[in-house]
Amino acid sequence: MHTIATFSIVACDLRRQEWGVAVQSKFLAAAAVVSWAQAGAGAVATQAHANMGFGPRGLNLLTAGACAREVVDELIAGDADRDVRQLGVVDRLGTAWAYTGAACTAWAGHVVGEAYACQGNILVPGTVEAMATHFEQARSGPGELADWLVSALQAGQDAGGDSRGRQAAGVLVVRQDGSYGGTTDRYLDLRVDDDPEPIRRLQRLVSMHHLLFGATRPDDLVPIATVARDLQRVVRVSGDYDGPIDGVFGETTRAALMALASRENLEERWFGDREQIDGTVVAYLVGRYLHSSD
Repeated sequence: MHTIATFSIVACDLRRQEWGVAVQSKFLAAAAVVSWAQAGAGAVATQAHANMGFGPRGLNLLTAGACAREVVDELIAGDADRDVRQLGVVDRLGTAWAYTGAACTAWAGHVVGEAYACQGNILVPGTVEAMATHFEQARSGPGELADWLVSALQAGQDAGGDSRGRQAAGVLVVRQDGSYGGTTDRYLDLRVDDDPEPIRRLQRLVSMHHLLFGATRPDDLVPIATVARDLQRVVRVSGDYDGPIDGVFGETTRAALMALASRENLEERWFGDREQIDGTVVAYLVGRYLHSSD
């Protein structure tokens, strides 16, 4: 039996119908063990002397309509090792509950709030409290659940974190048909399995996910005619275009940009529209291909 000394947060955003888990630990690939979530049902974090069976069993109970407290009570009731388990659960209605076994290694404990629970063991005292405070502040500002979860991890790390150090981090967020291509509910599942700065690396991955797969906001759309010259310069540098830099977004320029967008995995953000383009995509391509070559 191996102790997963870690801190995690389970939470949901009912407005966007998202549920998620974020975790950091001095334990290889911790997120693969700790994090479980299902859209429309809830999320589970299992840690300390983690029982991975709590993940699928907990989701089954949540799917059947059990509330977070009922799930926790049901899982630990029949577990002979419950004194060394730790759990955090949030259900479909946003109710959260957590459990810390009496024999979990100090410091161990949890904080439960509205639509979230923070829990951890073998921590510097104050870690989970800092996570909870930060999460409550972050969710009233910009961003989305994934951003708030990861920034809560960083707040926990800044407060002390795992007393043994750092190794792995991950964030999982689900929503109905939220995946690439819209065929599963796994909207975002990013993991840093072995890194000296796992949370900072995870933050960069979340930013990249937003770039590649985030929904384009109407306010971010710009007339393609106003950036056509820059885009022609981009596709010339990328080797996809050898025509004139004349600011005319014709079929040759469009085809070249489509080829580049596909290669850069940006097809979810631009579908070849001749009239408008996401300004975030333009900024990324200009920065990558023009500014880096200056």
